[in-house]
Order: sequence, then structure tokens, then C-alpha cells
Amino acid sequence: MAKTAKYYGTGRRKKSIARVYLVPGKGDVTINKRSMDDYFGLETLKVIVRQPLVATETADKFDIIVNVKGGGYTGQAGAIRHGVARALLQADADYRPTLKKAGYLTRDPRMKERKKYGLKAARRAPQFSKR
Repeated sequence: MAKTAKYYGTGRRKKSIARVYLVPGKGDVTINKRSMDDYFGLETLKVIVRQPLVATETADKFDIIVNVKGGGYTGQAGAIRHGVARALLQADADYRPTLKKAGYLTRDPRMKERKKYGLKAARRAPQFSKR
């Protein structure tokens, strides 16, 4: 691996899209020019973002720079995880079996269901009254 390399991966989940860059460093995570601790309030979301690095034992080898937009915090965390996993493949293809087995390379296909006519929401029917 070259020391001046910059590895890129795009991650998506629900309405969130994350552009992730891995740069050799000591493990700092920057999301939209803010530290991860400032951006995510919940500890579980921070754990989700770091999962691919922990699985490949590269948590202290790369700095992560992320630009993420759309969706909510949980969707954004999932998108970042997907992007980090893809960027790790750019860095070293030997990580593929580990990341694939953990399910970090699979794009989560679940999306919001569209609203149907005659209903109040996707499946919510109007209240029924006998009279």
C-alpha cells in the first residue's frame, strides 16, 4: 500500500448517500467537516461506522473523511459503514471475504414504501365505521 494513497467508496442506505475517503492515518473520523463525536449523539451509531475497520483490524491505520447527505442519522450511519467497507476493498482486496461474511458489502435494499390511493399511508386504511 502506498502511503500517499486515498481510497474512495460510495455507501447508500434508504435516502442517505455517503462519499467516504480512507487516508492513511491514526483512526480519526470526520463527517461533514465535524468529528464523529459531534455529529452522532448515540454511541451505537459510532459503533456502526467503525464496524468494517474493527472486522479487518485496521481501526488505527486509516483516517476516514466522509461527506454524507440525505435521510436520518441511522440511515447515514449505515451508508457510511457501506462506504467504508467499499473503500477498504480499494485499499486491499484481501479484506473481501471478511467484509462479505459480516455483510458490510451488501447494500440494504429496504426502502420506504409508497403511499397508495384510497389509503392514508402505505398500508394504513381510513378508520372503519359500521354506521
